[in-house]
Amino acid sequence: MEIIPAIDLRGGRVVRLVQGDPTRETRYGEDPAAAASEWERRGARRLHVVDLDGALRGAPANREAVRAILAAVRIPIQVGGGLRSLDAVRELLGLGVATAVLGTAAIRDPQLLAAASAAFPGRIALGLDARAGIVAVSGWAEATSVRATDLAGRAGAHPLASIIYTDISRDGMLSGPDLVGLRAIAEAARLPVIASGGIASTADIAALRSLEPLGVRGAIVGKALYDGRLSLEAALAAGEG
Repeated sequence: MEIIPAIDLRGGRVVRLVQGDPTRETRYGEDPAAAASEWERRGARRLHVVDLDGALRGAPANREAVRAILAAVRIPIQVGGGLRSLDAVRELLGLGVATAVLGTAAIRDPQLLAAASAAFPGRIALGLDARAGIVAVSGWAEATSVRATDLAGRAGAHPLASIIYTDISRDGMLSGPDLVGLRAIAEAARLPVIASGGIASTADIAALRSLEPLGVRGAIVGKALYDGRLSLEAALAAGEG
């Protein structure tokens, strides 16, 4: 199982939010490129970068930080937040980003997900963020009426790289991953699934590995790494079994 450190960007800094709440922010660094380099040095094989400002505003807002990260590391990075048009996706991938993550746009403009995945097969991921099984958008500020499993099932028709599933209620809470939700998403999707939200220990990663036969192939880890509760080295070892 691939272990993917998260780098969340807000105002050009590395931060973490609790359950996506902008008022509950912890800053972890002023230099995203340095953070990326450190994760690469310690063994990460991929990074997950979120433009939090972009997610809230509806347009990419941390391009310079993304460029700096790309210049600092050789490992692939996946980036989401504020991608609402094919031009925005094309621009991001043109910078050298390996995978563009579409979230809000997949709900509000399903044709964009179809067009982007057709134009860039295997380089688009669906960011599927949910509370109690219901998808939320716009930086998690707005609930929809769409069930996460329904959206995952529809996404299986496209040549996507993966579905990144986040249980918002667990994000930043260190309460363990949503194994039931992940199982349901994996069974519905017929695509590789990456788990996000709540991962705090090697035991959590071992639990996720039990879902690998269903297609859960990776885990994004954020707060536990930054708070020192879980070392990247231990997480990588747990991912390998």
